[in-house]
Amino acid sequence: MKKTFLLIAALLLSLTGVSADNRVANLATKSRSVQLTADNIDQVMQAMTLEDKVNLLVGVDEEDFVDAVSGKQRELVAGAAGITYALPHLGIPSTLFCDGPAGVHIDSTRNGTSRKFFATGFPVASCLASTWNTELVEEVGKAIGNETLEYGCDIILGPGLNIHRNPLCGRNFEYYSEDPYITGAIGAAMVKGIQSQGVGACPKHYAVNSQETERFSVDEQVSERALREIYLRGFEKMVREAHPWSIMSAYNRVNGVYAQCNKLLLTDILRDDWGFDGIVMTDWIGKRNDLPVEDEIKAGNELMMPGYPVQKTDMLQAVRDGRLPMADIDRSVRRMLEYIVKTPRFKKYQYSENPDRADHTAITRQAGAEGMVLLKNANTLPLSISGNDTIALFGVNSYDFLSGGVGSGCVNVEKVVDMVSGLKAQGIATTPLLTDIYQKYVQYARVKLMIDKNPLMWFLDQGQPKLDEIEISERCIRHEVEHASAAIITIARQAGEGIDRQIDGEFTLTDLEQTMIQRVSDIFHEADKRVIVIINSGSVIETASWRDKVDAILMSWQPGQEGGNAVADILTGKANPSGRLTMTWPVSVYDHWSTRNFPQDYDMYSYQRLQQRHRPIKGITYTKHEEGIYVGYRYFDTYKKQVAYPFGYGLSYTTFAYDRMKVKATDDKIEVSLVVTNTGKMAGKEVVQVYVHAPEGGMDKPEKELRAFAKTRVLQPGEKETVTMQIAKSDLCSWSEDTHGWELAAGEYTFMACKNVNETLCSQKIKL
Repeated sequence: MKKTFLLIAALLLSLTGVSADNRVANLATKSRSVQLTADNIDQVMQAMTLEDKVNLLVGVDEEDFVDAVSGKQRELVAGAAGITYALPHLGIPSTLFCDGPAGVHIDSTRNGTSRKFFATGFPVASCLASTWNTELVEEVGKAIGNETLEYGCDIILGPGLNIHRNPLCGRNFEYYSEDPYITGAIGAAMVKGIQSQGVGACPKHYAVNSQETERFSVDEQVSERALREIYLRGFEKMVREAHPWSIMSAYNRVNGVYAQCNKLLLTDILRDDWGFDGIVMTDWIGKRNDLPVEDEIKAGNELMMPGYPVQKTDMLQAVRDGRLPMADIDRSVRRMLEYIVKTPRFKKYQYSENPDRADHTAITRQAGAEGMVLLKNANTLPLSISGNDTIALFGVNSYDFLSGGVGSGCVNVEKVVDMVSGLKAQGIATTPLLTDIYQKYVQYARVKLMIDKNPLMWFLDQGQPKLDEIEISERCIRHEVEHASAAIITIARQAGEGIDRQIDGEFTLTDLEQTMIQRVSDIFHEADKRVIVIINSGSVIETASWRDKVDAILMSWQPGQEGGNAVADILTGKANPSGRLTMTWPVSVYDHWSTRNFPQDYDMYSYQRLQQRHRPIKGITYTKHEEGIYVGYRYFDTYKKQVAYPFGYGLSYTTFAYDRMKVKATDDKIEVSLVVTNTGKMAGKEVVQVYVHAPEGGMDKPEKELRAFAKTRVLQPGEKETVTMQIAKSDLCSWSEDTHGWELAAGEYTFMACKNVNETLCSQKIKL
């Protein structure tokens, strides 16, 4: 092709009397002088060679890095997750990605300087979703976006929008909910916040990434209806409302086809149906031996990450062999250029490496407290403590509080506020002997953990591993009860990328933890003193076997670096708990329909398993979603299954009443409004949840489904607020596998304003 062009050019130029060699050389020089702007993408594409285009579609691995950008740009943002290829002769810079979504994941140390580069650790996704406060989540997104910008990155890899199909998924802490509606609403708020700062978000993992076991290859077999209604609907809402710069395709297969080469997902649905106009990048898998790279481009992936030279070689050969049309290459290149011209790096933004972490610390403290869910309160909280009272603080993680999960989603923070510090800041002391015992153990255990390089957490250098619990004797507890006004026990769970949770000792309590709760409760109750449990976990744990033994339970999640302060705010009443669960807490994990089809590999924590985690285990090649649309509360509510705590549940220090509910339909929307009154004695916020029951005789439907929610402002005792919510009629539709389209059944719909899925306060019916 090039030879033909040169011969024709030489012939034409010879007719003008100008040296053909000189004119062709001038043309080549001119093409190389084109520099990318926001308005000349067509011209730049004409100037690009095939090699240029292919380079732009494959990320830069470390071996190829120096050649790509004429310098060690990875040193500029040490710990960046990935980078795109620079083409300096065309004015195309490399762009950088950092991991998320609980904050910017970069290295805190760098070569050539003693300075530390810490980022703010924000609450994990399950905590943020439990705020039910899209405005607050957007503020968190703005803070995360600002740190992404000021630390020199162009895209942060998050948020995660996968569904909590089962409590055993090791990465549930990075995801919002078992429900697609709140997933989409919270996800859209986060993306809007991030992108308001001039950087991009990359929602992930698209789609049906519901487990970590064999995540690189497992085939998630799911019905067409469940795919559309449960696993894609949150992504759809986020895409339509927030317009993310990018989307990350998942590792796994969906109905036999890898997500990263699934044209139905990446083109037909994402682009043609939803109008997505950004780039799609693969998750960090590189070359798959059983997947030709041309299939990924054809399906709708623009960027292969993290990128390896062999992918470029394969792509070039596929074009030359005719297996990959140039039209597909050009389509992807155009999208990449449209992305690049939006980035801070293209705009030559001078990042400061000094974001306002003090301001962001205040935001994470507020968000952490507002996401906490009060599960039980038997006349115990808020604490009423005089200046001389102290608290007996039990549990290792009272002294080594977990701010977030482990893996790529962790954040290198300067400090995590533990319970001792948080209580002390509120003027509450902890008993000195018990505090000394635990603090010395934590100091010892941290050192030993680093020496042993415990293989149980393969992301040991990327997050805070959980230390083993220790036994506190009955004699010690009896000593403490004499010097304390109340007891607080912290039960913690850590989880992370690549490993699903075990049932025994992770979903359930260990024998040591059960014994600690029993001993502390018995001895403190004998002295007529209260016992409070703090659950420091990113995901659900079992509570039914022990909750009756204690007086109060606060689910703090993993609330970010200000965890101890945020917990203390709730315990003392400085903040009134207003968090509500976004997932069902079952009595037993076996009560979930999905558990019978969720992989439970009890060898996954062995050293050999961790060393070989890329290999298949126990013949797990697929996971069948037999439950269909009956995920989470849709199953428990419809089939009247007993739960520990229902979806949407959460207590407050005050009470609220609902009245004057109105439901009005227009051409394409339903408007729901009602008046919320604070009927208690303390200021607080209320979460109004609107569920809809569909008419009988149509498609099989759950008993009710969440279709809208709103959070009030802080209401003083006796104060009222009128809450108005809009529901798109399209949100009431079900996916028909007969017509392969959305259908809205005609008939009478019941709209219910609820405190949680099991507690309806008022309702109204209308015909549609």
